[in-house]
Amino acid sequence: MSAMMIDWFSPAQCAGYVAFVLGVGCFLQSDDRRFKLFMAGECLAYIVHFALLGNPTAVASTSVSLLRSLLALRTRSLWVVALVIALNVGLGLAFARQPGDWLPLAASCLGTLALFLLQGIPMRLVMLCGTCLWIVNNISAGSIGGTALEVIVAGVNIATIVRLRRVQLAV
Repeated sequence: MSAMMIDWFSPAQCAGYVAFVLGVGCFLQSDDRRFKLFMAGECLAYIVHFALLGNPTAVASTSVSLLRSLLALRTRSLWVVALVIALNVGLGLAFARQPGDWLPLAASCLGTLALFLLQGIPMRLVMLCGTCLWIVNNISAGSIGGTALEVIVAGVNIATIVRLRRVQLAV
């Protein structure tokens, strides 16, 4: 979508800006529990954002990501991981119409693996890979707040990884 055709203050873009604030807050967290809580809030705002933009695969993927973030607060079960990934693949099969539609779904699968099976720096590195997929998706969807969010999130996440690594080396 052309930048000239985007209404920067439409309800869709405003929901994207809320996701932006919550997403930056998420990746500033060094505590994994607070990270997951902020991520749940970000996902909720993203659901509204992508619904208003008319991007059903991103809505589906983000809905699963919201559920995943909440479940990751309670369990690290491999069965839940498998169920969430299967749900993402099923949604992809139902909604994806072109190869780019798989980007948010793949990002959600990476996030699932990271949130359930990893912690600390490894979790954030895998989340960074998912962030890169979201950047490509958001640019193609015309998401101003979403693109800005993911670019900033990548930078904040890298800074947090560096900060956590310095703490590890100081111990």
